[in-house]
Amino acid sequence: MRLDDLRRLRRARDRMDREYAEPLDMATLAGTALMSPGHFQRSFRDAFGQTPYSYLMTRRIERAKVLLRRGELSVTEVCLAVGCTSLGSFSSRFTELVGETPSAYRARPHDESAVIPPCVARAFTRPGRAGPPPAP
Repeated sequence: MRLDDLRRLRRARDRMDREYAEPLDMATLAGTALMSPGHFQRSFRDAFGQTPYSYLMTRRIERAKVLLRRGELSVTEVCLAVGCTSLGSFSSRFTELVGETPSAYRARPHDESAVIPPCVARAFTRPGRAGPPPAP
């Protein structure tokens, strides 16, 4: 991959990091990278190992986890605050990445993470596809 393509892809990724709560569609993100939507999707996946949609949803779920831990907003309010428009899709994706529903995540105590520095907590709590449970 050419260096200038990688720079443009990083620009689009940075936009997703900053504007995760905004309605970002593929055409808008591809325009940020100065690429066609199809080329952008393929190039993004090759460069970062996941599709632009998966990357954006991971950022949204990461932010949703923070808001749910605070407990000040309902699950629906969190869904809308992170840029999702469908509660069902948000809940499904949250469950897929975190391994439990947003309501269950919100309901359980999160005090044990209070003393962990935020940069370390982000590294260890970054959502990823929940795999099968570990073997006993």
